[in-house]
Amino acid sequence: MVTKVDYSALRAQTLGAGVDEEAVTVNTRALIDKVLARYSGEWTVLRELLQNAADASASKVTIHFETIPSLTVPLPQNATPAALAKHTILNHTLKRLVVTNDGQPFGSNDWARLKRIAEGNPDETKIGAFGVGFYSVFSDCEEPFVSSGKEAMAFYWKGNSLFTRKIQLPESQSTRDTTFVLDYRNATTTIPSLLPLSQFLASSLTFVGLSSIELWLDDWKLVVFNKLTSPGFDVSIPRSLERKTAEGLVKVQSVNLETAQLDATWLNVVGWKPVSAVAATSASGSREAPSTQSLRMFFSRFAPSHNNAAAERAAREEREAQETISENLMTTNKATVFFHVRTASLTTIVSNGFAVELERATKKPPPKSTRLAVLTASHAGNEASQSQGILSSQAIDVFASVLPSKAGRIFIGFPTHQTTGLAAHVSAPSVIPTVERESIDLNARYVRTWNQEMLRAAGIVCRIAWSGELEMMKTRLSQIMQEDKRTRVSQADVEKVTPNAIHLLNSFTYNESTPSSQVGTLLEQAFWTCDKSTPIEILSSRGVLSSQNVRLAADGLSFVEGIPVVPAALLGQASGFVKTLVENGIIVDVTTADIKKELENQALNAKQLLEFLHWLINKLRNEDIDSAVARSLLDVTVANDDEDGSNKVIYLGQVNYYINPSKISLNLPVPPSTIPFKFIQPFDRKYLQMLGWEDLQIVPWVRYLLDRKMPKGEEQDMESNPAFASQVLPVISKQWNGLSQGSKATIVDMLSPRTVIPTKFGLQKPGDAYFQSVKLFEDLPVVTINSVKDSFLTALGVRKTIELNLVFDRLLNVRQNDKSTPAWSHVELIKYLAAVRDDIPKDDIKKLQNTPICGAENDSTGQRYKVTDLFEPKDELRPLGIKLLQWPGIYRSGSAEGKFLRSLGLRNYPPAPEMILIISHATMSGDMQLRDRAIRYLADFHYQHSYSSSEIGNSHIPFLPLEGKPKESSTPSKCFTNAEAALLGYNILRRDLHPHAAKFGVQANPPINDCVNWLVKNRPESQRSARQLFGYFASRLNELSEPLVVLLSKSHIIPVTTRSYSTSEKPSSSLKYLSPALCFLGSGGRYADVFDYVDYGEAANAFLIRCGSKPEPSTYELAGLVAHEPARVFTTFNSTERYLGLLTTLAQAWPSLKKQKDLVRYMKESPFLLASTEYQSSSKPPRNSVAEEPDFDDDDEQSTIKSWQLSHADKITVVDDPINYNLFKSNVLAAPQEEELENFYLALGAVNLSSIVVEKEKIGSANRDQAPATRLKKLVNERIKLFYHDIAKDQVKRDAAWVEKNLQFVAVSSLQLQKSLKTQATRHTLETSAIFGVHPQSGPTIFFKPGIPDLFNVSQSLLSVTLHRPKPQQAIVLTTLLETDLSKLRTRGYDVSRILRRRQAEARIEQEESRKRLEEERSRIEEAEAARRSQSQLTMEDSKQATMPGVFPDTPEPDNRVGRLPFEQDEVQRQPRGFFGNLIKPFNDRVQQARGNPLELPEAPPPAEVSASQTSLVKRPTTSTPTLPSSVSSPDNLQKNLLNAIKASRPHNSSSVVSAPVINDVLETQTFCDAKPGQNISVIGDTAASGTKIFLSNTLVNKQKFMVANSGGFDTFEKVVLKVAQIMNVGRGSMHMFYDEDSATIAFNSSGALFMNYRYFEGLHLLDVRQGKIADAIVYWFVVACHELAHNIVADHSAAHSYYTESFVAQFFKRVAATIASPQATPQASSGRGTTSLDIRGPPPRYSE
Repeated sequence: MVTKVDYSALRAQTLGAGVDEEAVTVNTRALIDKVLARYSGEWTVLRELLQNAADASASKVTIHFETIPSLTVPLPQNATPAALAKHTILNHTLKRLVVTNDGQPFGSNDWARLKRIAEGNPDETKIGAFGVGFYSVFSDCEEPFVSSGKEAMAFYWKGNSLFTRKIQLPESQSTRDTTFVLDYRNATTTIPSLLPLSQFLASSLTFVGLSSIELWLDDWKLVVFNKLTSPGFDVSIPRSLERKTAEGLVKVQSVNLETAQLDATWLNVVGWKPVSAVAATSASGSREAPSTQSLRMFFSRFAPSHNNAAAERAAREEREAQETISENLMTTNKATVFFHVRTASLTTIVSNGFAVELERATKKPPPKSTRLAVLTASHAGNEASQSQGILSSQAIDVFASVLPSKAGRIFIGFPTHQTTGLAAHVSAPSVIPTVERESIDLNARYVRTWNQEMLRAAGIVCRIAWSGELEMMKTRLSQIMQEDKRTRVSQADVEKVTPNAIHLLNSFTYNESTPSSQVGTLLEQAFWTCDKSTPIEILSSRGVLSSQNVRLAADGLSFVEGIPVVPAALLGQASGFVKTLVENGIIVDVTTADIKKELENQALNAKQLLEFLHWLINKLRNEDIDSAVARSLLDVTVANDDEDGSNKVIYLGQVNYYINPSKISLNLPVPPSTIPFKFIQPFDRKYLQMLGWEDLQIVPWVRYLLDRKMPKGEEQDMESNPAFASQVLPVISKQWNGLSQGSKATIVDMLSPRTVIPTKFGLQKPGDAYFQSVKLFEDLPVVTINSVKDSFLTALGVRKTIELNLVFDRLLNVRQNDKSTPAWSHVELIKYLAAVRDDIPKDDIKKLQNTPICGAENDSTGQRYKVTDLFEPKDELRPLGIKLLQWPGIYRSGSAEGKFLRSLGLRNYPPAPEMILIISHATMSGDMQLRDRAIRYLADFHYQHSYSSSEIGNSHIPFLPLEGKPKESSTPSKCFTNAEAALLGYNILRRDLHPHAAKFGVQANPPINDCVNWLVKNRPESQRSARQLFGYFASRLNELSEPLVVLLSKSHIIPVTTRSYSTSEKPSSSLKYLSPALCFLGSGGRYADVFDYVDYGEAANAFLIRCGSKPEPSTYELAGLVAHEPARVFTTFNSTERYLGLLTTLAQAWPSLKKQKDLVRYMKESPFLLASTEYQSSSKPPRNSVAEEPDFDDDDEQSTIKSWQLSHADKITVVDDPINYNLFKSNVLAAPQEEELENFYLALGAVNLSSIVVEKEKIGSANRDQAPATRLKKLVNERIKLFYHDIAKDQVKRDAAWVEKNLQFVAVSSLQLQKSLKTQATRHTLETSAIFGVHPQSGPTIFFKPGIPDLFNVSQSLLSVTLHRPKPQQAIVLTTLLETDLSKLRTRGYDVSRILRRRQAEARIEQEESRKRLEEERSRIEEAEAARRSQSQLTMEDSKQATMPGVFPDTPEPDNRVGRLPFEQDEVQRQPRGFFGNLIKPFNDRVQQARGNPLELPEAPPPAEVSASQTSLVKRPTTSTPTLPSSVSSPDNLQKNLLNAIKASRPHNSSSVVSAPVINDVLETQTFCDAKPGQNISVIGDTAASGTKIFLSNTLVNKQKFMVANSGGFDTFEKVVLKVAQIMNVGRGSMHMFYDEDSATIAFNSSGALFMNYRYFEGLHLLDVRQGKIADAIVYWFVVACHELAHNIVADHSAAHSYYTESFVAQFFKRVAATIASPQATPQASSGRGTTSLDIRGPPPRYSE
């Protein structure tokens, strides 16, 4: 947690208690240099001195540069003024700068402030704010001098400190001027460029209060600037303009306008650029050319060609100008510029807090009032300036930066680098600049706000300037109109002020400002937003108007001159400002509303009307307007046709038509709603139609001609003037074929009743006139016009034939009266009419059709018939007895007469209904021959006459003969061709007509719906009839729809024979009817005795299958049957196996059955499930149960009887715990022990046995020693993953990770378990070795009894919490995994590599921990040794080391061994001494005993022997041991050496150990031979428990057989070896086991790896360890390990080696004794597999059964 400190109190305490008070020192020179680094800029010194002059109210400033002549370049020989000037500029350097002003002399405060840095001018009306401006002189001058009035001050340096001295000047040297004398620091400063300097001085006069500036170079007056200002006047501020800025800090009070004049007089030398001279001197090496020139020349190579041309042209002009200047170098030039300055008086309203913060930043309070000026160049001023010669020499433009021609600048006294974004300078003395005064500070918080408000005020002043300029423009226009005595502005008036307007718009066109774009944005926003109520004014074609009344001009709008638009000159030359107006929506294009308003106020002439139509159609063509808008404009447009002198008024809103000369002649009258053709002649007709105008059609034109009211006798009247009618009718005739039928009918309706047809008897109605071709009579009114189409006249009704009544009257009747001239026959009449067929009117045709004019064959009565009542006289029709046309000779249907008769209605053949009537009447009259002939005709000519089968088939008149019923007839829908339909009682068509059934519309079968309904109502009465009916329906399976199938499946239509037995035992049969859904097909299978089966043959069975019958019942049906009739089904089966098979089928189908909610609910309520109870054979099963034969087993003391019975699901128990079931099997109804059935029973409501068994555990107290629990947990964690590998995931309740993390094991003293049923009082008390429970502290726990726990009980307890439904075989599998060795599990196919890798990892971790413990112990020993040496340092020199037993005297320091040797050349005894010598003695005796007993060990191992790379324990010859001098060795050094030896132990990484025998001579007091036997062994594998490597001799014949026989022995030997390693803190990986029956080596050390020979362990200790005698084995191999570890210090078997061996024994023997005395070292009982498990640290033991 962070500690809170009261820093305020701590600071106060420091200030109060501090004793040393020191001022902060400043390095003045460094401070000035760093300030000037930020204050650097062009003309900085002059700018500051000019500003000081302005602050002192000076009017004139003189700037004088004094030079030093060149020491290397002599004066020119021709010493003309021009030559001297050139020489001075090129070769002189600056000596001094003297700046003099005539302002007020310095006061005391001024002198004092001059000496202080960063104090600034406290006057808020002055510009200076930072107090560093004067110190800019130090950029070029080292020690400036200032004189003002009667005083002077000199600056000088002392080291890095700046000092001043001040004196009072005598009267003779006193003056009112203030002079700054600046001697340049070095003599190499060149003369500045004169033209840029002059331009800077000119721009400096614009806003400051100075009136004159002179620039001198030595004795030459180079430039003189004089400024004159006219008296100013206040400018009116529009009332609608908001004077306050956006945040309300600044308010514009008033604005004053002044006109200023700036005069300049200069020598041409100011504009001279010594380029040639520089180039010449550069060539001579005296001076370098400017780098910019070379860069410009370099990049010019990459510029486009046109840019290069422009650059060359500019360079040429520049050269020509420079030549002119060079020729007139000392000539004087004069120029004048004019500009407007609008000065605004501002008041500020700031809060006290804001003022304080601003004063803190600027060291002066914000002014309460200030001024802000905007400089613009007026158009008149520019003209005046040009007229006085400002542009006479563009090469010397000293006013280049005075007028804001392109972009104005922000002036803070003097111009800054910041541009305004518009063509206006803004002077804002109260704007706070950055330190270098080149930019506006827009970063600091309060300064930024202040500056932003000042810039907004400048934008408001710009808007006021804009308004003032426009007011002057308005005044100018008014004066012009008064002079011309006009009241309306003309285009010429506007053109006179347009140049001023262009200049004004360009001046206030805003562009992006630099370097900060925010400045321009603020100015622009304030300019546009300061007046939100009144739109901005602008010059338009109607004068200066508000922008909301001005529009952008568009092409083609000359017809509406009254709309104010932006002049074209402004659009072209002031496009930037106009674009801003358009983009902001201030000015918009001319709208249709504007045009409509103008059209409403004026009438167009003919020319304007044509222009208007042009514009309107172009807009439509470009889709700028739609037809509705165009129509609205036309509605208000009125035009005078003034071209033809008629001044006809045209109301375009009433125009609907335009004339088409190709249709209607232009000299004919047209409706007044038609636009004159001359106005629409240039336009495409589709655009005229978009205007809503239609092409004047013939119909409305004719209607206009007929309906207009004309005086009688008018020449243009169709009904009275044949000549005019002769003009109109050809026009109509010309367009007749292109007219629609409706138009034709309309024209016919209009002209038919009127006398408009010119004939030889005058104008006649069309029906009374005849074509010129009609010449039958001479007195007919024949048409006299020839240019009219016959089709037009025919349509009007002009006749080509004589009217029938007239014919009858003049021909037929005459002949009837004239007895000598016989009357025409119908044949002659037909021939005449056929000749004039095309000319007969329609009405006459109808009259002929309705008049009986023809005779019939074989009709002696002479009766005449209508043509429509007769048939053509054909041979095939005569046998039908119908009326035929009487026609003499051969009748030809294709002749003209035949065609004409057909047009009158003569029939070719009788239609089908009429044929049906003929057949029906013949049948009714008994004329069967006529009936058959008619039927045959109907069939033979069916396709030829296109008789409709549907029409015949839908006839309701019975006319078809039936099979077997010769005198009866039927309609086509009531008879069929399929003879099997007679089974259902339907009529069958006569067989000879079956080929023609389709022609008559006869179907093969009755409708399937009718057949099905018949079958449902008329069930088969016998099996035979059922077979026939079902067979018939099988032939029509594809016609059965799903609704019909559903109906049939539910209908009881299948007859089933049932048998019953009477008391006399004589069977009787009867029929019952079943639905197909309840009937099954075939002879019956295993369910034949509980379901009904039928078999009607393959065809009938196919029909029944379609209706829902199945070969076998579905599981749903089985479930329904067994749930409803369980007792019957069980009794019928009479077999438990069959019933269980049925239940198994249902169990397998449970996923689909459970979706049937009603069935499931009934199954849960029905006692249909079979369950069993087991009884002892002596007990009786309950009633209503089926008992099975008892099972006899030799191992059972008493057999059991299993009783089966039906029961509800909720009364049945699922055996999920076989152990508990064995206890309570006679007390529960148990479900069959099959997984599918168990799941089925549980789903229906059965309960698990485990859920009704109540267990009460009695757990004894926990043992103090929980090491067995740790081992058991480790074993379980290790093996449980192997078990889970073969278990399905859905069976796992808790995985191996949960077991490893959460499950605990606790060893307890006793365990007892009492079990009982929840519903019964039966109890059983059991002794057990493992129980699962929940421990209060550790959570889920398995309690077990140590010793030899029953791992099966452990497995049961474990699986009860990890699996959902554990099974006994699963517990057996887990038990096997826990009991079996890993190596055997691997041979059985288990993947134990993961466990082995983990054990190897644990061994590595343990080795690392041992190394760390050794390091810690070594560090502790070193610390103790250091402490001991410090305590005994004084006494060690004089004292004599005491000797003690077992210590070697005069122990020297070792040379290059691992540890420090306690002796070097002294003689030592070879035999062990003292207590540890006696301890080692049994070890040596045991070896000797083994060596002398060839039966037990054929080749006993000799004493140990060591080599440099490999040491071993071998037999050694006895030598005499002389007495050695003894000396005391440091115990700390000894322990350090021992630890180093242990640390030097390491694993053997090679797969073999091969070495040759070596014999070394050991030189001590007496020399002896040190023998080192050779080794020849290879790795065979590693142990499954801890991964200890096992090596076998390469001479061993069958290694695999040897390992199988001795794997248990190696496991036991490993535990002993690893226990020894644990005692000595040696890593497990350093210990190795080997077997070599030919080697005399007990153990050896190979480069730190320890190898132990299993051959000696097997002969010495294996049997004892298996019998529980472990102490000897641990002691023996502990001493062997000490021996081999000593070889890590001493290679040879010398006295030193013996010393370290005994030291190891002494160091660790206490641990050995503790290990032997520990009860954990007690061996476990033999497992019977040749293995013995030691309860020691390391891998967990394997438990026996």
